[in-house]
Amino acid sequence: MTTEEIMEKATVVLAEEFEVEESAITPEASLKETLGLDSLDLVDVVVLVEQHFGVTLVGPDFVGVKTFGDFFSLLDKKINA
Repeated sequence: MTTEEIMEKATVVLAEEFEVEESAITPEASLKETLGLDSLDLVDVVVLVEQHFGVTLVGPDFVGVKTFGDFFSLLDKKINA
């Protein structure tokens, strides 16, 4: 999967699940603030990633993930490892 395909798919999935406009999900935007995430919502993100991308994320994977750009990079690394 290309980085662009990952970004597009993740944007659609997250926008739908967390009921935000796709246009709000930009590489510079804050993941937590844009989606209104708390610690329980991160579990939902992990489940969505497993369902839609077939990779498993764990707590330490999220260290340093602040923006959607960081999140997309994390997915790219996991998917294309």
